[in-house]
Amino acid sequence: MRTFERLADLAGLQGQEIGLSDWIEVDQARIQRFADATDDQQWIHTEPARAAAGPFGTTIAHGFLTLSLLPAFFDSGFQVADSRMGINYGLNKVRFPAPVPVGSRLRARFTLLSYEPIEGGAQLAVQVSVEGEGLAKPVCVAESLTRRYR
Repeated sequence: MRTFERLADLAGLQGQEIGLSDWIEVDQARIQRFADATDDQQWIHTEPARAAAGPFGTTIAHGFLTLSLLPAFFDSGFQVADSRMGINYGLNKVRFPAPVPVGSRLRARFTLLSYEPIEGGAQLAVQVSVEGEGLAKPVCVAESLTRRYR
């Protein structure tokens, strides 16, 4: 994990990769728990036998499941030593360019888009590109806004 000693160290890194997360496996149990939590029981996610005959040949993760993993990716992707807390401020853009087949391992790359000083800290716009191991295209690309406080 990449560590920045001070929040201000990020100010000059706009346009650069600032972190790479650990891998997270997306198995059928995780997909089912997400389906249960969101009441999205579409067969392409929850019925392996039926999905095997579907367009992807297997069940796939919900796009929003992939998006919901962003906090875990951030947790292992980079840290700021003098930041006492961070909050999710929202998203500007989200795309799901490719499906996540069951059993995929995912990780995220973080590129700093902007650094804006705010009272007590900074607001960061970070492009998060979630890649699947062995997959040609990213499975999620999101512009995440976080506020970090010292």
